[in-house]
Amino acid sequence: MTISWFQAAILGIFACLCSNSCMAGQAVGNYTIGRPLVGGLVCGIVLGNMPLGIACGVAMQLVYIALVTPGGTVSADVRAISYIGIPLAMVAISAQGLNPLGGSAADLAKSVGTLVGTVGTVLYYAVATMNLVWQSFGWKDVHKGKLNKLTAVNFGWPWISHALFSFLPTMFLTYYGATAVTALRNALPMDGIAMKTLFTVGGMLPCVGIAILLRQIIGHPIDFVPFLVGFTLAASLHLNLVSVTVISLLFAVIFYEVEMARDAGNGSGKGPVAEGPANNDDEEDI
Repeated sequence: MTISWFQAAILGIFACLCSNSCMAGQAVGNYTIGRPLVGGLVCGIVLGNMPLGIACGVAMQLVYIALVTPGGTVSADVRAISYIGIPLAMVAISAQGLNPLGGSAADLAKSVGTLVGTVGTVLYYAVATMNLVWQSFGWKDVHKGKLNKLTAVNFGWPWISHALFSFLPTMFLTYYGATAVTALRNALPMDGIAMKTLFTVGGMLPCVGIAILLRQIIGHPIDFVPFLVGFTLAASLHLNLVSVTVISLLFAVIFYEVEMARDAGNGSGKGPVAEGPANNDDEEDI
């Protein structure tokens, strides 16, 4: 598999769109087309191998399933993972002749995505730093009372930042990176220590994403029950995700009803429940 200049340019455009406020802010851009799960579909369509693109996107999404950017702080840039890491992973998997749906292909994709995600962090901060220049222009317009020019600060000037640090890096890295990946295939045999190490590390990376997700959703030990039941049903009964999701929904309804019954029991016989920290805690638990 090779990546042409035209395909690399399209990937660069998507890298710009998923990080630009013109795409309905964060909703459509960063949190939709910027996710590896959606980026894999886009890369598969652009490169002409949709099954491989989706497989790479699913593998990388597991690693970054709980990635957030509090206060602009990022440990990895999912936009670079989606539109630089996935195309390069697709080239690497094709060059190695791996089964797109196999475990080795998924491990290789996760390893490539992690490396690119770290590089993408530099590009992320470069865009944010350059946008400060446009913000300074906006403050000058505010002081001068030229509020009609603020639109350019949000929807005009940032395109220059994204063109320099999103479009161009994505286009060059995907085009020349494909050649580098192919050369790497010739230099590192599949049964070598380097490739085995890469596959081993890639197989462990989803544990990090799932662990981060658990830290966010597990508030009490009992919360592990539906989580572990889902894995148990999928592993033992070979249920698909739709069936496991329905069962998880039933658990959620049962827990909700139990919480409501408990709150009603605490309130009966004691008069109306007073507003205070206790009620806020119950609402947070629900």
